[in-house]
Amino acid sequence: MATITYVPTIKFVAEILEEDPELLQAIVSNDDNLSYGSIISVYTGDEESVTALTDDGMDELQQILKDARRSPDKWSDFLDSFVDDKELVARIKAKSPR
Repeated sequence: MATITYVPTIKFVAEILEEDPELLQAIVSNDDNLSYGSIISVYTGDEESVTALTDDGMDELQQILKDARRSPDKWSDFLDSFVDDKELVARIKAKSPR
């Protein structure tokens, strides 16, 4: 098992993957969506935290998104299943699924 010495925040992962940070946060907010230990909460103060991902978590997230974008229907179903925020879903659906 490799030692983890750094983790990118979800905001930085969104920049790297050219994804909407709110979409990524919505996906990882359910820790069942990625393998145990892939999502890390970094506490920055009283009741404040940021979400970060391990390299494996970032790879898993990228694969989930790739699989979801195989067709417009699959992408729409994915958004409806993984994202509870209807306004975010509408905003993401208005963009091209790539």
